[in-house]
Amino acid sequence: MKLMAKQDLSCSQMNLTEKVFHETDEGEKKYLNKHDIKVAVMMLFGHKISKDEVTQMLYEHGSNQDSDEKGLSLAQFRAAMKPKFKAVDEDEHIRSTFLAFDRTCRGFLTLDDTKMIFRQVCPHFAEYRVELAFKELDRDGDGRISYKDFDFMMKFNNSD
Repeated sequence: MKLMAKQDLSCSQMNLTEKVFHETDEGEKKYLNKHDIKVAVMMLFGHKISKDEVTQMLYEHGSNQDSDEKGLSLAQFRAAMKPKFKAVDEDEHIRSTFLAFDRTCRGFLTLDDTKMIFRQVCPHFAEYRVELAFKELDRDGDGRISYKDFDFMMKFNNSD
């Protein structure tokens, strides 16, 4: 069962949960207590979980530790984080990136927008290459990169 839980997390998620586990294991006790779990979830997902969620997580995945305190070992922490990782919208990063680039909230990017982005992010990238990339991404040739085009580009040949 533990092997199955490991397979359901990507390598980056496995590494991240291990790193966060060790960073939040206050006192290096080799398990996370209620407080540690709250901090760990905040670090991983950017939001505070309720006492009830922590209690439920400990009930479902935790065990009594040496100090008779209920806690999560690294393997138990990974198992508890698996559904949280699945709940994260995989496209949220792409949407937020597009919205950051679409400063005027038009729902598309123009060639000028794209050139400005590249000047800020990658100033040494040749302008003609930006134009070529824009033409390739503007699949319908309307002079705009829609969210759909942007999404396609971000997911193209992208593997974990």
